[in-house]
Amino acid sequence: MAGPRVRLVVTADDFGYCPRRDEGIVEAFLAGAVTSVSLLVNGAAAESAADLSRRHKIPTGLHANLSEGRPVGPARLGDSSLLSPEGFFLGKMGFREAVATGGVALPQVREELEAQLIRFRELLGGDPTHVDGHQHVHVLPGGGHCSLEGGCGWTDAFVGLSTCGRHMSVHRVSGALARALEGIPTGHTLTAELMAHPGYPSVPPAGGCGKGPDAFSCSWERLHELRVLTAPTLRAQLAQDGVQLCALHDLDSKRPGEATLKTFLERSRP
Repeated sequence: MAGPRVRLVVTADDFGYCPRRDEGIVEAFLAGAVTSVSLLVNGAAAESAADLSRRHKIPTGLHANLSEGRPVGPARLGDSSLLSPEGFFLGKMGFREAVATGGVALPQVREELEAQLIRFRELLGGDPTHVDGHQHVHVLPGGGHCSLEGGCGWTDAFVGLSTCGRHMSVHRVSGALARALEGIPTGHTLTAELMAHPGYPSVPPAGGCGKGPDAFSCSWERLHELRVLTAPTLRAQLAQDGVQLCALHDLDSKRPGEATLKTFLERSRP
């Protein structure tokens, strides 16, 4: 029997953002629609999310956050543009501008990321299965200077930008994977990750990372993603397309000669 054309990891971001979001994420995991989650350790519900992760044995990574809410590490307000005068992250665009103008002190970025790793270990009792970036700050100009880059393996393809929120549909998910397969030789199995944001809408003031939940979290779009991901039609289409769902630890996606996530974690230990 021929193997799968795609081995797909479905990662639910923002675990720990609020209890209602987490409820939907766990529902999607138990339904087999989500295979891993990324935890915001400065999220309002980080502790209860960690409990859910342990209870249900959910593969959990660190959703490294440099753009929303309060930092986990010490707030250095006087000598860094990483934070506002009120002690909050500057937001995605604020971080982009600060990096572009040289206002962010990169040693403080590393210090905050290390503080988040330490907090993750406190919550989960072990290392994350993976590390990714909240609001994609790790791929902004200059963001690659932090030591998370190069310390990880990765899948052949990443999809989800065109299927986020209201744009998620069976057709769009299938189409994104089809585009990722273009040029892949017959007989080769592509590894891919689908970014997802399922959950029930947040109800203020509960949730967020120190300022309450944002508009996207309170909207119907999170619930829409949950319904698309758990619908039998998506699973049927993925099976028809030769897509096999799996967890990150099931993939052999490390590049030869590259450092592993374990290498970075060992370097970061206090």
